[in-house]
Amino acid sequence: MTERQISDAHRHLGVLPAYPFYGGPAVRPDSTARATVKQLIADLDAEGTERALVIPNYGVPDPEIAFSFNELVIEAAQSDDRIRAGLWVSPRPEDEHRTARALALAGEDGVRALKLSFLLGGRATDPACRPQLDRIFQEAERLGLVVHVHTSPGAASDIDEVGNLVEWYADRVPVHLVHFGGGMSGHIKLVGSRFFDWIAAGKRVYTDLSWAIGFAPYWLAREIERRGIGHDRVLFASDQPWGDFSGEFARLSAAAGGGELGELVFRDTFATLYD
Repeated sequence: MTERQISDAHRHLGVLPAYPFYGGPAVRPDSTARATVKQLIADLDAEGTERALVIPNYGVPDPEIAFSFNELVIEAAQSDDRIRAGLWVSPRPEDEHRTARALALAGEDGVRALKLSFLLGGRATDPACRPQLDRIFQEAERLGLVVHVHTSPGAASDIDEVGNLVEWYADRVPVHLVHFGGGMSGHIKLVGSRFFDWIAAGKRVYTDLSWAIGFAPYWLAREIERRGIGHDRVLFASDQPWGDFSGEFARLSAAAGGGELGELVFRDTFATLYD
């Protein structure tokens, strides 16, 4: 596929059940989801992916399903040295016991990240979620882990909400903002100032451009060059099975180019965070 060494900083493992999303019939939109470590490794071989951070698949509004894949991603990481695991955790007080079990696994070989998403409930600014958030980030700091956070426009996943986690915790813990805001408003807020302001303030903030609207990777690359910072804070991510490896690779490769920025995006920054 390419001679460049590719590291994928965000993809999922586990097959979800069909679900009647948005009041429609039960469907399985994650049609390329993988159920086994063997299938995952076959995909890495076919793509030419040399390193990968693998996270439990989620999307069906039942947190127990996402938690149930934590052992599977650990198995993947311990089966092949190319793979690192990110464990599903939750800030919701209702998930306190599940999160405690997940954090008990966080010291296992191959675990390099904890995954947060407010798509299944909770909110960064909800006082009821703060004790669990504090616990998650304390464990991440203790174990030297990265915290992955889903972003998308509006509601609890908007950068206006999720950005609070950067403000509160990223002095001590690397925070990986998945999807770079996830859409038009998030991209403009981040490239326009916030992403670079956080870096200048010493925040350990990182991002990937999976799901990014077409203009965003090019604009971000130009702003990195103009400002002279941020080149070491962007990673390639496929978000398989919700994203498309070939499409994500082509878009970010075109924007980042084949020089130093491209090497950082596709390889070196992953090594810094996850190896």
